[in-house]
Amino acid sequence: MFGKKQKELICSKKYEKKDEIKCCTFGATALQDRHLATGNFKGKMETWDLEKGDLPVYSVKAHSEIINCIDGVGGLGIGLGAPEIVTGSRDGTVKVWDVRQEHDPVAAMQPKESEAKRDCWAVAFGNTYTEAERVVAAGYDNGDIKLFDLRNMSVRWETNVKNGVCGLQFDRKDILMNKLVATTLEGKFHTYDVRVEHPKKGYPSVVEKAHKSTIWGVRHLPQNRDVYMTLGGNGSLCLWKYNYPSERTKQDGDGVDYGIAGTVEQIQNVILGSQPISGFDWSPDKEGLCVSSGFDQTVRVCIVTRLKSL
Repeated sequence: MFGKKQKELICSKKYEKKDEIKCCTFGATALQDRHLATGNFKGKMETWDLEKGDLPVYSVKAHSEIINCIDGVGGLGIGLGAPEIVTGSRDGTVKVWDVRQEHDPVAAMQPKESEAKRDCWAVAFGNTYTEAERVVAAGYDNGDIKLFDLRNMSVRWETNVKNGVCGLQFDRKDILMNKLVATTLEGKFHTYDVRVEHPKKGYPSVVEKAHKSTIWGVRHLPQNRDVYMTLGGNGSLCLWKYNYPSERTKQDGDGVDYGIAGTVEQIQNVILGSQPISGFDWSPDKEGLCVSSGFDQTVRVCIVTRLKSL
């Protein structure tokens, strides 16, 4: 844990664990608890009280192989419904956990026996605008993106983007699904308008190429859901803005609504280092304040200015 003292980051607490941690989230914790949920290389999902981090508050053998990705919802005052955690693993499964239950997931999505298991690289909660509604988006190493409806326990929509999906995020978790951004290998990212789904065309999308390196993830600005940052394998951060079309929907020849994708413009980009940027988050309170981490084992606190003018 780091604290800021003048212009320096000072390590205030440090806990070492025997198993390497791959991913983490605060998404399912209450503000007063600040329990960090982690996924490790042994397939364990655990939550930790950061004030006394010697032993986990909750621990479960979630997967048979490494947990690549994790997300949470229902905590931090974001999203309706129970606080839940979703994990994705190399074992091909996506599981949803309620830490109030001992050992079993509340939902498990896995390939059929006839299907080859794919490495799940990214997961994201969304559509939590009522107590009952909730979806999970999952991205895989073969380019598959699947949208799981947790209320009906079914695959709501799926597509393939031809490159491994490294990051997924809805523009907001706690509203009716609006936009979903997927980042991939080879520098491309896809922005889907997920408000209207056509039975044949699916959801409309716009594709942008930021650079030639992997885009490790995406984070939307809390104060403006149309602005988001992508994390570059070339050590860069790129700031983008989504512009809606004049009409978001039209009708086909049969009178069925279909969505119209907008456009994406690059606002700014900066190279922070020579190694990939693998982690990033915005401050929910101070607009423009952000923190990043990279393969160079460096944590950087940055400020993005003039966001109110976008």
